[in-house]
Amino acid sequence: MVVNVQVPKTSLNRSRTARLARAMHRTLIGILIGCASATLADESSMMSVDTIVANMTAARAQNREHFRAYQITREYTLTGKDKQTPNSVVVATLSFVPPNTKTFTILSHTTNLGERVVRSILEAEVAAVQAPETIELSIANYAFMLASIEAWHGRQCYVLDMMPRRKEKGLLHGSIWVDASTFLLHRVMGQPAKSPSWWLRQPHIEFSYGPVEGMWLQTGSLSSANVRVFGPYTMTSRNREYHVGEITGSIADTIPGTFR
Repeated sequence: MVVNVQVPKTSLNRSRTARLARAMHRTLIGILIGCASATLADESSMMSVDTIVANMTAARAQNREHFRAYQITREYTLTGKDKQTPNSVVVATLSFVPPNTKTFTILSHTTNLGERVVRSILEAEVAAVQAPETIELSIANYAFMLASIEAWHGRQCYVLDMMPRRKEKGLLHGSIWVDASTFLLHRVMGQPAKSPSWWLRQPHIEFSYGPVEGMWLQTGSLSSANVRVFGPYTMTSRNREYHVGEITGSIADTIPGTFR
């Protein structure tokens, strides 16, 4: 004897819905676990600030080992409110002999003001080479914090915020762009920890760096400030010619990050 039991359709629908809900629940849990694992993996592979700074310090030391005697012809342009018309153009040569001898000669200038400003900049640069440990980007001079990772002239860079440990003219409060592969500097930007002069308000400084015949050197700069009584002024520099050993040429169009 066969007994046919009729199961209500509503019961079947509930059973299927329950099974589907359980399957979706398991799938969702799997996705969440996978995302969490990926996040943990990314966090574990993220380089710490201390490691970035240590690698940057090692790269800087290695770069210094490659230093050779060189001479750079550098052009400075000073502009005021009318940025289209230079107030002054100064051309100078900067000579370096390893390990810490740097001298300069001002070749030409269109105004005395421009000559005085450039002379003070170059005098500070010469002094910095003789005692680099006092202003270099190190944990002795700065506290660092990782701000972001971004591209700069086609290179992935760690962007670190830097806070000076002392209120001195040679230290900056700002940010640096460190190459994620070579750990060499591409860019430094900030404000002096201490204003270099009572006449200057809101001073801002930027430096760019790039390769020069196997060395990594400063290739350009931009400085701006509001000068009391006279208003805003901007000073830009670019390396026009260089001489390394027996090699002479123009690098203005080959160095990434050069200010123009």
